[in-house]
This record gives sequence, C-alpha cells and structure tokens, in this order.
Amino acid sequence: MTHTVDILPPHEPAIPRAVDHNRHLSASAPFAWLAAGWRDLWTNPLPSLAIGLGVTLVSYAIIYAMFLYGWAQILFPALAGFLVVGPLLATGLYVKSRSLSAGKKISLRAMLFPRGGMHLFFVGAVLMTLMLVWVRAAVLLYALFFGWRPFPGFDQIPQMLLTTAPGLSLLLVGTAVGGLFAAFAFAIGAFSIPLVLDRHRDAFTAMALSLSFVTNNMPATLIWATLVVGLVLLSLATGFLALIVIFPLLGHATWHAYMAVRGE
Repeated sequence: MTHTVDILPPHEPAIPRAVDHNRHLSASAPFAWLAAGWRDLWTNPLPSLAIGLGVTLVSYAIIYAMFLYGWAQILFPALAGFLVVGPLLATGLYVKSRSLSAGKKISLRAMLFPRGGMHLFFVGAVLMTLMLVWVRAAVLLYALFFGWRPFPGFDQIPQMLLTTAPGLSLLLVGTAVGGLFAAFAFAIGAFSIPLVLDRHRDAFTAMALSLSFVTNNMPATLIWATLVVGLVLLSLATGFLALIVIFPLLGHATWHAYMAVRGE
C-alpha cells in the first residue's frame, strides 16, 4: 500500500489572521507608535525633514493659488481633504521606516520613488477622488443653504455660521457629511499604502484590509485618528511651520501603527 504526501508550497501568513489576533490593541498603543515614529524621524533626519518641507511648501502654494483665483471658499474643505491624501504623500516615509526596521540604509531618492507600481497609483487615485468629491460636496452644501450668495470673507464666517439659521444648519449638516467622508477615507487609507509596499497587495485588497484593520482595532485607531487631527491642527496654528516636523513624524508613526495592527 502506497502513501502519498502532499507537499504544500510555502506561503506567507494571511493578513486577516493577524487582524483576528489583534482586535484588542490597547487604546494607549498610538502613543507608542508616535514614540517609534519620533525615533525613525531623527535617525538620518534629513530625508524625512525634506519631505516635510516639501509638503509644507506645496501647501503654501495651493493656499496662495486659492486666494489668487478666488477659491477661498473651498479652503476649509481643502484643508480637511489634506487628511485624506496625507497617507499618499507619506509613502516615502513608510519606505524609510521599513528599511530602518530591517537594518538597512535608505536614500532620499528611494523614498521619493518607491516601488509600488500601479497599485500605489490606484490607491492614490481613490484618495484624491474622495478629496475632490468632499470639496465639491462642501460647495454644494454652501449653495444649498445660502443660494448664490457670494462668499462673505473669512472675517464674517463665524457670524454667518453661528448667528444665522442657514449658517447653523450648514454647520450641522456639513459636520455630519464631512465626518462620514473623513471616517471612510481614514478607514480605507490608513494602512492601504503600507500594505501595497510591504505585502504587494493590489489596491482594492489593500483598502479592504485597511478597513478591516481599523474596524477590528477601533479603540486604538480612534485614538490614533484623534492624535492625527490634533497634530495637523497644531500645524495649522503655527502657519504650517510645524508641519515640517509633524508630517514626517505622523508618516513614520503610521508605519509602526500598521506593523502593530498586522501583528508584528
């Protein structure tokens, strides 16, 4: 009697198993991610700070263009949209953190031109589309509550929003709609790009897994989202100058967040 032995090819552990294993990450875990990101930032800091400076200068240029061409009314939705596309802009920072974890050196060129192929492009396209849809939705909401009334200027916005019925309605509805956009964008974008870089997942699988990571680690990821928003607001309060450091810090910390929810 002969026996046959099935030889299975080696394969990497499935990521969903890591998700099941890490459904109870501590709510304090994001602070450890920030600490690890801080260490990565100041290990060969120039490439990271160069990316932070680049993002800051591009932000200045976009805001200048908005005022130059009379698009100031979409400034606030565009600033919110920055949080949507931020993970795409931080791709090079993920590459650096991955290299540091492996004990390898990394150059600015490798950070600016990572290997991700079309899947990185598709994830970026989805995030950019979400940002544009949110900006368009904000314009439509303004028109819905105020008609074709010209944008009053930033000095009149608090009075317009807080002392008029249409303003209060716009504030409530806009916050709800913006919150839905932000929650969905965060869920699919938080870990999708690290997944493409690290596990070579296709764009749609990466976004689905990112959504799974976020929902299965809700306490930790909610705290993480709050920290991200708080640090970005701190950057705004400094006229974007703090973004030179805060953006790379968040990028590096996001890589460690990804490693944590993945189970490593």
